[in-house]
Amino acid sequence: MSEPVEWLPDGTPYSPRFGDRYHSENGGLTQARQVFLHGCGLPQAWAGQAQWRILETGFGFGLNFLVTWAAWRADPERCTLLHFVSTEAWPVGAEDLLRATTVHPELAPLARELHAHWWGLLPGVHRLSFDEGRVLLTLYVGDTQAMLRQQMPTVDAVYLDGFSPQRNPEIWDSHTLKAVARCCRRGTRLATWTIARAVRDALAQCGFEVTRAPGVPPKRDNLHATYNPHWEPRTAPQAQAQAEPRPPGDCIVIGGGVAGAASAASLARRGWRVQLLDQAAAPAAGASGLPAGVFAPHVSPDDSLLSRLSRSGVRATLAQARALLREGQDFGQSGVLERHAADKARSKVLPATWADGPGSDWSKSASEDTLQRAHLPADTHANWHPHAGWLRPARLVSALLAQPGITWRGGCRVARLQRLGDGPDAPWQALDAQGHVLAQAAVVVIAAGADSRTLLANHWPLQSLRGQVSIGTYAPGEAPLAPFPLNGNGNLVPDFPLSDEPDVQRAWIMGSTFERGMTALPPTPAEQQEAHAANHGKMQGLLPSAAERLQAGFAGPATGLRTWAAVRCTLHDRLPVVGPVDAAALPGLWTCTAMGARGLTLSVLCGELLAARLQGEPLPLDAKLAKALGAERLAGV
Repeated sequence: MSEPVEWLPDGTPYSPRFGDRYHSENGGLTQARQVFLHGCGLPQAWAGQAQWRILETGFGFGLNFLVTWAAWRADPERCTLLHFVSTEAWPVGAEDLLRATTVHPELAPLARELHAHWWGLLPGVHRLSFDEGRVLLTLYVGDTQAMLRQQMPTVDAVYLDGFSPQRNPEIWDSHTLKAVARCCRRGTRLATWTIARAVRDALAQCGFEVTRAPGVPPKRDNLHATYNPHWEPRTAPQAQAQAEPRPPGDCIVIGGGVAGAASAASLARRGWRVQLLDQAAAPAAGASGLPAGVFAPHVSPDDSLLSRLSRSGVRATLAQARALLREGQDFGQSGVLERHAADKARSKVLPATWADGPGSDWSKSASEDTLQRAHLPADTHANWHPHAGWLRPARLVSALLAQPGITWRGGCRVARLQRLGDGPDAPWQALDAQGHVLAQAAVVVIAAGADSRTLLANHWPLQSLRGQVSIGTYAPGEAPLAPFPLNGNGNLVPDFPLSDEPDVQRAWIMGSTFERGMTALPPTPAEQQEAHAANHGKMQGLLPSAAERLQAGFAGPATGLRTWAAVRCTLHDRLPVVGPVDAAALPGLWTCTAMGARGLTLSVLCGELLAARLQGEPLPLDAKLAKALGAERLAGV
């Protein structure tokens, strides 16, 4: 359940939990501007910066975020990328948030955008993207002290906010303020509305230089502080060398599929000049050329690492699809029905706490009505994912690569990489089979899917996995096989367009096979027939009515169907690898690969993770998940 809010007669929101108003007496808008934004020297301080990182303690209704976002939009000298990181132990409901923020006409359009993203806020880290990915709100849902100790972002400004120290002492105590200080660089500015002696003393003990400033009526004083300890702050010891953050510059991305395009787009938005090299003549020529596929969250009763990772991936993919693609033509947030066999039903049970909370925004047990629409029995074991859907990967790749700052270069097969010199900024060269230099830059990102094996063979045992799908078309006016995609053992996209023509033929796609160690393309006619049979068997398990309807088409030579095949790249633990290949020995060499069968769900997120790690930004997902995707986990494999 969302945090309950009461509304006072004057329209002010009130928290029964803390017995306090959410806003100050002046309604919060003046406080947001004068105390926090201007108190941290903004917007002047971010002028001309590649990025600016703000930490807020206590998101509440998001007024501080909305005021900061509005100021960023209005500033011609604004930073390229604005990070706003905020903690919130008790997120309010979406409708309360909208009611509290749209009363300010100048903020109402931004408030409605925020409201559209305000769903599924389970404990953990959520990245919400605005203004074409240039304004990034990262919500830490949980206890402020615990979340900051886990995530440890480095920030340039701090909005120290929350209910009064008398009502909510934990957010102002010395342990929480110490966690805040650990997120600061020397020179980070902090602002808050309270001048409580205990807060001033604790900040001073944490290394802040504290001063009073004229307050916003009815308060006489506010508090300003700058992090400038008279000692050298200690950093946590690292088991392995960490890559030093880099400012935007020249970069080579190898691979023109979704992972490569997502990495290139994330870097280009930050001001990088990206050359994207691919051996094919056009983008999305490999596994990302799949005609249509499914993006959906993974579920597990213990909410495993993969489950949490996939949710972050779905949110990132959906945000990019909504920003760049046409719904109904290039993608559809149709929802996805996940069906599982009776013997696997226990592993697909949803966490017990989800039924009446934000988890139900992500996944819930399929209702009888949903099952009936899919022509499935009422006792079918299935989950419904309302924010999942289908997507045409090549359309996403094209939209990502169309962003400024990216130069596409096809027909460039990179045979090897070599580094010129030993310094941290020594450039890398991408060479073809004849030793000719294709491109040169200080940073290289290997995101070539199955072809990553050529360049990373000496580092990790990347595995090849060929997959084949079966594709059929509908006659004019013929009803689709189902009203929404299904997944489980394989997946079915029952209805998507084959082109952009007004009366375009529509199609369905079913798959995929998992052919380990197979790399030959195209498959032989016999292998294609075997794949059709395997896909028909999976369809029988997912949607028997569709399998029966298509029985004749799958029989014999399957002349009414066609096969599409590609080779995917995986690792032993079925997780991608994102980050520096070897920060100590190979500075500047990064990778974003091994998406396996979850490329549509994870690639956009992984591109953002790569860019965040490269530039020392707040991460777009839980730090533990980021560590689980790092190359460091593969040492000794």
